[in-house]
Amino acid sequence: MKHSTDRILTTHTGSLPRPDDLVELMYAREEGQAAPGLDDRVRSAVIEVVERQLGAGIDVIDDGEVSKPSYATYVKDRLTGFNGEENRASSGWLTYYRDEFPEWAQRMAQDPYRGRRKAPACDGPVAPGDPDAVQRDIANFRAALRGKAPTDVFMTAVSPGTIAQFLHNAYYPSEEAYLNALADAMKPEYRAIIDAGFVLQVDCPDCTGLGERIEGGKLGDFRASLERRVEVLNYALDGLPPEQLRMHLCWGNWAGPHTHDVPLRDILDLVFQARPSAISFEGANPRHEHEWAVFKDVKLPEGKAIIPGVIDSCSNYVEHPDLVAQRIVRYAELVGKENVIAGSDCGFGTFVGRITVDPRIVWVKLHALVEGARLASQELWR
Repeated sequence: MKHSTDRILTTHTGSLPRPDDLVELMYAREEGQAAPGLDDRVRSAVIEVVERQLGAGIDVIDDGEVSKPSYATYVKDRLTGFNGEENRASSGWLTYYRDEFPEWAQRMAQDPYRGRRKAPACDGPVAPGDPDAVQRDIANFRAALRGKAPTDVFMTAVSPGTIAQFLHNAYYPSEEAYLNALADAMKPEYRAIIDAGFVLQVDCPDCTGLGERIEGGKLGDFRASLERRVEVLNYALDGLPPEQLRMHLCWGNWAGPHTHDVPLRDILDLVFQARPSAISFEGANPRHEHEWAVFKDVKLPEGKAIIPGVIDSCSNYVEHPDLVAQRIVRYAELVGKENVIAGSDCGFGTFVGRITVDPRIVWVKLHALVEGARLASQELWR
């Protein structure tokens, strides 16, 4: 993984806006209908998204996750054991906030993308079911990179703990057994991405509880659960080089109150025990921007780097490059400029069809990210 040796590098979290025609084809497949030309459209969409990232000036790029219906639930099509009923009774963060903000929760629940998203429960043994799927992603990305020279490239994959949160267990005798099975099943995908020469980003919003209400005495229980999830993640990543691994934390990529998010300070020590050498996290939205100050007290462990979000992924506001630069400089002054890569809070296409930030605005925000990094570099390397 490249570091910011002579300037601040830029990246993002993974998912980027998908073309409208691709969205409709992906929905058709999700709903069991014919989706003629889907594979060809995925291939061309990867080419398009690579070109747009390079055109925007992003240094560390990916395939935009354009082949996946979501960063988390895509595994239902790649692993065995996911033919159970969908759990519509529990809606994650909507459940946590429904009593406190009922009108807001009702409006959010009516978003049409939620009804079209498929998240079946685990009802049988989990194992690799379509090992060629990741190879298709790799081949598409390689083809799109032909003749291009990005600073670095990465590909995303979901963590065992996050799968367990989205695709509920209705088969294994315990959550621990389920997590272990998921770790074993995901190992080949993780290894394939590394063997392809890409940086692997493991998406780990389960490490923050995905918006779960974590208050008072529950913090101790949550930390114990997080410690176990980190152990499982490290097991799944065993043997892979830490310098080719990064992990992403977020508190749920949704525009809402977030008043019960667990503070970064309360989990950072355990997160640093994870194998990846770089940690991506939210640092631009109104609920978490202040947490840059955590690094006044928390020393960055040797060999670790951070990828703070310096542009928000839930707002159509376009950050001023001066603000982006200020955010970058604050982190760089605390942990060292070579240990900072500028990123986004989360993805811009987390679930297919779900549009929080207008696609045109996404690319303007990414331009602001690049310009802000340029300004910060001028200040840090003067």
